[in-house]
Amino acid sequence: MAARAYWKGQIRLALVSIPVEIYPATKSGAAISFRQIHEPSGKPVKYEKVVPGIGAIDTDDIVKGYETSKGNYVLLDEEEIEAVKLESKRTLELVQFVDAGEIDILYYAKPYYVVPADELAEEAYIVLREALKKSKKVGLGQLSVRGQEQLVGLRPCGRGLVLEVLRYADEVNKAANYFRDVGNAKPDADLLDLAATLIDKKSGKFDAGDYHNHYVDALKRVIAKKAKAKGKRVLEDVEEVAPVSRGSNVIDLMAALKASVDGKKKAPAAEAKKPPAKKAPARKRA
Repeated sequence: MAARAYWKGQIRLALVSIPVEIYPATKSGAAISFRQIHEPSGKPVKYEKVVPGIGAIDTDDIVKGYETSKGNYVLLDEEEIEAVKLESKRTLELVQFVDAGEIDILYYAKPYYVVPADELAEEAYIVLREALKKSKKVGLGQLSVRGQEQLVGLRPCGRGLVLEVLRYADEVNKAANYFRDVGNAKPDADLLDLAATLIDKKSGKFDAGDYHNHYVDALKRVIAKKAKAKGKRVLEDVEEVAPVSRGSNVIDLMAALKASVDGKKKAPAAEAKKPPAKKAPARKRA
């Protein structure tokens, strides 16, 4: 496998150990990267490692330090840090199994593919995969990688296993702090039915390939225009959003939902009143 393994070790379930390798399941998508440029000279800005009172230094002279008090540090080199003994550096022990639905989406951080390290490990790997499928459980454990011990979940994925790095409890903000001012009233029944109809109308199977990063494309257009303009300022045309009619919110929302269900692009703020029909001229008597 051409990719570099993120972690190598063994998954342990009681007395069973399975040698595995873990690889990133995701990669960076389309993006535009910018450099900082000194405008008067047009040259890129560079950064140097500087020590106050000494100036620029060699990166080979840099070690890691932990501040114990103001201005006082305990210095550690890489060998001393690597020597920290944690069983999770080489072994991922599955210590608990939970239903997949029990883990809130907020705790999921990043996925990785888990593959057997060799043919001998494949049999035990398949047994674990099928057992997780049958029980519909996620295996929990901890592994140490790159100076951090991570909480992880292991779940089946097709013919393989996916390991998902999970956030610890102190890394997730409590939702109540943000939603406490949101009302808990029951919505209007008709509005709820229309919203449910709209959701049903737009429902389908998820395919990530259906979505595209339009911002990157737009930014590339601006860069191309700027290159042709030879330094002149270039601004993309921005579509102005039509002002919203501030009538009764229920009526506006009802009209918007009905228009969306009917497939109209815009919902009318209010139906225009028809002009009164003109009276026919009276006939003259003979």
